[in-house]
Amino acid sequence: MHVVMMKPAAQHLAAPKKFTASCASCNFRELCIPAGICADDLARVENLVYARRRVKRGEALFNAGDEFKALYAVRSGFFKSSIADGEGREQVTGFFMGGELLGMEGIGTGRYHGAAIALEDSEVCVLPYALIESLAREVPGLQRQLNAVMAREIVRDHGVMMLLGSMRAEERLAAFLLNLSKRFTARGYSKSEFTLRMKREEIGSYLGLKLETVSRLFSAFDKEGLVEVEQKHLRIRDIAGLERILAAKS
Repeated sequence: MHVVMMKPAAQHLAAPKKFTASCASCNFRELCIPAGICADDLARVENLVYARRRVKRGEALFNAGDEFKALYAVRSGFFKSSIADGEGREQVTGFFMGGELLGMEGIGTGRYHGAAIALEDSEVCVLPYALIESLAREVPGLQRQLNAVMAREIVRDHGVMMLLGSMRAEERLAAFLLNLSKRFTARGYSKSEFTLRMKREEIGSYLGLKLETVSRLFSAFDKEGLVEVEQKHLRIRDIAGLERILAAKS
């Protein structure tokens, strides 16, 4: 699930660079380039990604209720997923960076449950689900790998939401920042410096916190030397300190 990485700076946070996921760091790599298959099958599997699509900042990759036709692997950029309540108010349900998958909720119902909105100019790999299903029936092991990838993504999202539901406000923000740090680290980027492409209102919506609470917590974390905030640029100065906030919960 775009957050952008930066190089360390002596006094001020550096200007952000575009965060792009290579095929090697993409969570769908196991399907595009699965291990243990013959050369002919590999060539067919690589054709799963038959198109790339660019999405401008603020545009929807898909909307709630749209027919489910494809999964999308974020190649570059950053997205938020959201749903609307009966009164049209937005509830942010997730953030997705390069190498992560969008659209899985449509597999069971045939419709996308929520919207996916680009938080900056982004690019995705389009993976038609009908083609994935057809090829999975013909290539041994592909269906198993498909299920494993889907299960891992679903468990991760549900795990984050379950933890947030039992946390105090400062624990929620600490968990959110640590989660971003781990996701960037897994892709070979800095674990401590990045740019938050989402607004603080959107962070609050995701964490179940008011805007004022999110702003207060960022200021408190800054004063305590845990993070350094310059507009949307963020440097985690004390990862162990954020971890201690979560450890105090238990």
